[in-house]
Amino acid sequence: MSSSMSGMFSGQQPPGPHPVGGPGGPGQPGFPGAATRAPGNNTLVDELEASFEACFASLVSQDYVNGTDQEEIRTGVDQCIQKFLDVARQTECFFLQKRLQLSVQKPEQVVKEDVSELRNELQRKELLVQKHLSKLHHWQQVLEDVSVQHRKPTELPPPGPLAFLEQASASLPPAPLKPS
Repeated sequence: MSSSMSGMFSGQQPPGPHPVGGPGGPGQPGFPGAATRAPGNNTLVDELEASFEACFASLVSQDYVNGTDQEEIRTGVDQCIQKFLDVARQTECFFLQKRLQLSVQKPEQVVKEDVSELRNELQRKELLVQKHLSKLHHWQQVLEDVSVQHRKPTELPPPGPLAFLEQASASLPPAPLKPS
């Protein structure tokens, strides 16, 4: 598969130079520290990276911060974001095309990946079931403990006016017998 991706993204763009850097073209600074790329050698990944950097540059650029025309700033930022989204769609399309080629050339590979994904999902769900069972057992124990505590007072006779004295006297040691 690496041979089919050796020219990864090359030839996927329209001919001509592709601007890299600032969000709005000339006079707009690019992303600080961005590497300068030679025009014409950009791949789709390079263009995606450049448009992503341009989105950030448009948000932190001094031209935009000091600018007074909010509509111009909004338009510039919207253009940068739209370019990024367009290049992201192109990149997604490229990978979908490669995936389609792979599924036609090696359908068993797609089945293996699907089986692997299903096994991973099954394992994840088994862990989730175990976690829920553990919580269920915990709460069943809590409910059982609470119900036992509520049953004990009902087994005792209803408290009368001297119930407190009866309970207090029951906890005292027996009185010594006096010799007669």
